[in-house]
Amino acid sequence: MHVQEWLDTVPAALVYAVVGLVIGLESLGIPLPGEIVLVSAALMSSQHGGINPVILGGCASLGAVVGDSIGYAIGRKGGRPLLAWLGKKFPRHFSEGHVATAERSFTKWGMWAVFFGRFVALLRIFAGPLAGVLRMPYWKFLIANVLGGVIWAGGTTAVIYYLGVVAESWLKQFSYLGLVAAVVIGLASMLIVKRKAKKSAAEREAAEPESVPAPTAD
Repeated sequence: MHVQEWLDTVPAALVYAVVGLVIGLESLGIPLPGEIVLVSAALMSSQHGGINPVILGGCASLGAVVGDSIGYAIGRKGGRPLLAWLGKKFPRHFSEGHVATAERSFTKWGMWAVFFGRFVALLRIFAGPLAGVLRMPYWKFLIANVLGGVIWAGGTTAVIYYLGVVAESWLKQFSYLGLVAAVVIGLASMLIVKRKAKKSAAEREAAEPESVPAPTAD
């Protein structure tokens, strides 16, 4: 069933809970369509008064911050073996190339990698656990986590809600367009990360010294 159609059949309190839970689990490190659920719920809030966009944005922000923090704690405790285990369970998301790309971003950008990672579908899954694995100081992680989570979740809710209010007649069909746009953005970000991962893998292979043949006796 269409995501928005399903959300429209449940009470408002359950919509808030579902949005917060899905985004929280995605931020924790479980590949789930958090952005699609948020876009659908925000669009629904613009079409009738049953869903309060402020409460919705608050629940989404809370789910993002709490989920990332739990992911950080799990990553800090699990360390590298956790990434290896995730690579086996979710090879499309936690492959060695993806992990290497994300790790370089964290090493280079630190807090900013956590902040901007919130706006990239694949990096949203990495941010919490990888920050913990790399032992980023929690206060730095928390600041970037809160700012990124609130701006991403609250901003997405506000933009979709006000678009729905301003163009209500046109947006009767926007639920499908919004979901398609979210999927396209998510796929595009995944392809960019995959391309960078392949490029980094090729660079590592090129940087490895070639084996020198043993000298032969005359």
